[in-house]
Amino acid sequence: MSPPMMWSVLIATSVFCFAIKLVGHQVPERWLANPRLQRVNALIPISLLSALVVAQGLVVKTHVVIDHRLAGLAVALAALVARAPFPIVVLSAAVTSALVYHLH
Repeated sequence: MSPPMMWSVLIATSVFCFAIKLVGHQVPERWLANPRLQRVNALIPISLLSALVVAQGLVVKTHVVIDHRLAGLAVALAALVARAPFPIVVLSAAVTSALVYHLH
């Protein structure tokens, strides 16, 4: 992609994001107070983060792979189930992933 094209895409995306944010401020308060909408909004970050973790943990470019990242995810999940503090979850996942990578 040429630099002028890249700048055009960047500026267009920025304008589009600003427009979405501006339109969001115009939404009537009564629409946002809808209990159904609030329940759905509470689940959106969870689903997006879950999809990101799976995509980053199991996919390289267009291929599904099972490697050291999956071991780290498994240990993080086990630590979360055991109700470990968040720093312990992250540290145990990182150490496990590094060990499996080094041993492989």
